[in-house]
Amino acid sequence: MNEKPLTALRHSGVPYYTQWGDPAWVRAIVEDAADPCDDPAWRRGGFTEPERYRFWAKRLCGLTCLESALDFWGIGHPCRAALLDEALRHGVYRMRDDGGVDGLIYRPFAQWTAQAFGLHVDVLPRIGIEEIATRIDADTLAIVSVSPEIRYPDRHNETRGGHLILLHGRDERGVWFHNPSGVAPFQADVWLPFDTVNRFYAGRGLTLRRPARAGD
Repeated sequence: MNEKPLTALRHSGVPYYTQWGDPAWVRAIVEDAADPCDDPAWRRGGFTEPERYRFWAKRLCGLTCLESALDFWGIGHPCRAALLDEALRHGVYRMRDDGGVDGLIYRPFAQWTAQAFGLHVDVLPRIGIEEIATRIDADTLAIVSVSPEIRYPDRHNETRGGHLILLHGRDERGVWFHNPSGVAPFQADVWLPFDTVNRFYAGRGLTLRRPARAGD
């Protein structure tokens, strides 16, 4: 029995943010190891200490996706630096003894964003990209784990996972997404077929559903 084709649904107007400052600076940062603080917009997220910004900005793909979703739904929130403080307080990121970071940790993230913003977050540790795409609806977006190499989808990739992107649309062949560390033309409102995304996809993600509105 043939499965019913996936109908197209794409949210328009989802704001795009990079996990650094100005999207135009991402290529220099990821390809040429430019100092992120050379970007005049590096304080845009509320950071004031260069070393803290350098350390965290490259790790904040998940919070950047969250910020896009909250702004799309008109949900107020503090600046990204303050979001980071709250995420750390709720165990969303955990510092390691070697100086690295474990995170974004899905279940603490789900609990925190429910309390702070009224979101309903489903943690999906084992799910295919096509299945998570079917869960995008009028009230739902998705965050999925992919390799950061997805910024170059035409190149061979070495890894899967380690980076988060925001899915905001799907059709019968693929998905639309924002990549917080993407470089043009694979940065904002990117469409890629499922087969391509699967090369980078780690098989896990989250769905984010906005709070119910009056009259729902």
